[in-house]
Parts: sequence; structure tokens; C-alpha cells
Amino acid sequence: MEFFGLEKLSLVDYDGKVSATVFTGSCNFRCGFCHNSSLVLNVNSLKILPTDEILDYLKKRIGILEGLCITGGEPTLHHDLPNFCEKVKSLGYAIKLDTNGTNLAMIKMLMKNGLIDYFAMDIKSDKTGYAEIIGIENYDLSKIEKTVEFFVSCGDIYEFRTTIISKYHTPQVMENIGKWIKGANKYYLQKFKDSGSCITSGLKEIDENTAKSFVKILAPYVPNCKLRGY
Repeated sequence: MEFFGLEKLSLVDYDGKVSATVFTGSCNFRCGFCHNSSLVLNVNSLKILPTDEILDYLKKRIGILEGLCITGGEPTLHHDLPNFCEKVKSLGYAIKLDTNGTNLAMIKMLMKNGLIDYFAMDIKSDKTGYAEIIGIENYDLSKIEKTVEFFVSCGDIYEFRTTIISKYHTPQVMENIGKWIKGANKYYLQKFKDSGSCITSGLKEIDENTAKSFVKILAPYVPNCKLRGY
């Protein structure tokens, strides 16, 4: 499996655990706010980080680190993801997987085999706004809808999250999302931070007061809704 980055220590990527984070390349979306744009647009020009180097690092940090977060890009695009997860699990680590939810078959397989301890799925927008945010015209949302439905039935092994941006997320959009994911386990509204290398320039964060008003809008649908990064 190919990786293009390793964050050796994180206290924020995997809630409640001291973790490391690895970055896969390539994605089937083109979200304008993506702060890992090089992993999406220019992955062929990036240096590959050998898997053995990552595993060696994790071996040396047994007893110090508790978990590994796998993010991207979109990790579920890679057929050898389960094999990598098996190796990490054999070292005793918990694994969190970040996903856009487009590969439900992979998600189910990873869950069935106990290879992922926690999933974080992005909800980009309400159904009508999805295509604009992911940069794909007339996108068929059925794959996303099926994954949302699946996760809602999965207890506490997952969370949904949305990076909220002033251009895209309004009170009505947030209410539409609430109705869509009603009954979800956890839902986080994440503060947008312009890394300077986003796919789309000029995007603006949503202020904290407005973000708090979104939480109130969502409360009837997802009581466990919180802000992240504010």
C-alpha cells in the first residue's frame, strides 16, 4: 500500500487516543476546501513513504501510541487497505478510518473482520448541495445514501462530520442534513481552516455563534452534535 505522509504524534485526530496518522493518495472527489490537495491532484509527483517504515515506527512506539488514523485522499479506494490494517492490528493498535463513504463494500468488509475500530464519514452538504462541493456535476448520491443508512444502524463505531463553510452551509442546509442523518450516533461540525493549499481559494470559515446556532438546529435530529475546532 502506498502512503504519502506520516504524522508521528497527534492528540486530535483520534478522539481519546494518542495516535499517529498516515495519509493515502488519490480521491474520487474534488472538494474545494480539501487541505490535502496535493494528495488529490498531484499524487504522482509525491514521494512514497514505504509501508515498512510506517510499521517499524509503530513497533517502536508500542506502549506510547494507542491508535492509528488512516486518512487521505480516500483510503477505501485501495484494495490492499485490509492487509495493511491486519498488520497494524497485530501490533495492538486501534485504527480509525476517515472516509467519504463511497465504498460501502470495503467499509463492511473492514468492519466484519474487526480491522477498523472507528469510522469517521464526511457529510459534505445536504443532498442538493453535494455535487457542487465535491466538484462532480450530476453526481449520483445513491452510494452515499446507502452508507449513511448503514452507519446509522451501527451503534457507536462511527461519527459523521461536516466542515462548515460560509459559501455552502446555511441554516436550511443544516436542517436538511439533520433530517437526512436523523438518529446518527455523533455529528461534528468542524471549523474550516484555510491551509493555503486548498483546491478552491477564497473560502471562509463560519463564525462560532453561527456554528452554535447550527448545533441547535440539528439537536432535534442528532442530539449528540458538537463543534470541533472552535
